[in-house]
Amino acid sequence: MQLISFSATGWESWDVAQQPLIREQMPVLIDDDLLLEDAPGVPRPAVFVNQWLRELPLNGSPALRTWQNSAGCLRDWLTFLQGRGVSPLGSRTELRAALSMYAEYRLGGKLKDRWDPTTWNLNMGILSSFYTWARDEGIAADVPFSYRVGRRMADGVLVEVERNLSKLRTPRPHTTIKYLERDFAELFVRGLAGLGPDGEPDPRYRGREGARNAAMGGLVLSSGLRRQEFTHLTIYEVPPLPSRPRKLPVLFPLSHAITKGQKARTSWISYEALADVHQYIELDRAAPPSKLGVPLIVEEPDWEGAFLNGERRSWRKLRPAERLRLVTPEGGSALVGLQSSGKPFVDWATVFRRTSARIRERFEPRFPTVAPHRLRHSMAMATLEWLVTGYYQRAAALAAGSGDDAAMALYLTRNDPMLILRDLLGHQSVLSTELYIARLDVTRIYRDANKDTTGAPDTGAAAEAAAEFDDEEAV
Repeated sequence: MQLISFSATGWESWDVAQQPLIREQMPVLIDDDLLLEDAPGVPRPAVFVNQWLRELPLNGSPALRTWQNSAGCLRDWLTFLQGRGVSPLGSRTELRAALSMYAEYRLGGKLKDRWDPTTWNLNMGILSSFYTWARDEGIAADVPFSYRVGRRMADGVLVEVERNLSKLRTPRPHTTIKYLERDFAELFVRGLAGLGPDGEPDPRYRGREGARNAAMGGLVLSSGLRRQEFTHLTIYEVPPLPSRPRKLPVLFPLSHAITKGQKARTSWISYEALADVHQYIELDRAAPPSKLGVPLIVEEPDWEGAFLNGERRSWRKLRPAERLRLVTPEGGSALVGLQSSGKPFVDWATVFRRTSARIRERFEPRFPTVAPHRLRHSMAMATLEWLVTGYYQRAAALAAGSGDDAAMALYLTRNDPMLILRDLLGHQSVLSTELYIARLDVTRIYRDANKDTTGAPDTGAAAEAAAEFDDEEAV
């Protein structure tokens, strides 16, 4: 079974009347013999799988990575079934027997074929989605999975949810660091800058881009941007720095062209983190010309867009590949993070991993390996803690009294913390935010908030809160 990415480049030379109605980069599955039918009018299962894949962006899964993961899951499943002579659209009894063998193969087979429980659960969710679609379309007679129905609260409404019984229960890894608390976050930013825990220069640091790395690390910790979002951010989209320091965060609009699922959203960033980014842009950022293909020359830039090679374009519509080719009026790349040569810098995962290793080796043995998305987790937890403990609400009250940013003050004082966090993270519903947060340890936040307001922990409330977290299940 072959997995390819479709491209319509050169379609004019194909023997077709018009461009195929297939999106660019759509993953496509093809059998090894390159046939799509066993006989005229008798399509193979790969045809139906490709039909499901084509409709994924219309069914709530527009992200390219989700597309690719789904295609990889179906490729592995179809290959497994082919090797055992089982039709992917056969009877429920036969498919359930194959699933049982697949579990043995993936959970207890050879090391190179073995999956951990998280990967198994992800793949079972994808297969469940495909077979549900196939049943609804009349392609498959039934779904080979069994489900248990439960109820949970979402946006104040009791809703029914299904749990796929093929998914494995996993223990809560309380000792695993999934996000950076305040002291570790500060240690990480200092490490990115080439400083030690005391803020003094680390004599053994050999990096050359400390200002850039620290500014970007602080930006992500404060705003919760995903890797693609901050990697392809231009200097023109960085929010202006307020004229004076402030307690309230600064709104940070993000273009749909670089967000996950192409969903535009507005996050925020602290004044301090934004000031560090502006200082890096104005003082430390290199600016030789970029040489990544045909350049897009920027003229008359402003907050909304600029003339690119003589044509007015909005920043919101520029894809990552186009952003890499932007050249400012001064002759440099328009992206925030650059290499010393002036070329756009994209390998943030390596920078964060090496900084983590240096901190762990020299200063703090418990320090985890930090990936870009762990900083997003850290922002979510820090923001939730400040919302729950009233930090932003008190700042909003002061701002409302002084007339400073009344809209932000009203938003912070009128909305539930989980709704605010939903908006900042770009989730479609608060249920997604609840499930996301449930995978992190938020018990301490509510326990500490209760202690701060009552002077002593309420053991009954703490036990009830802990029980609520114990009952959380992934859908």
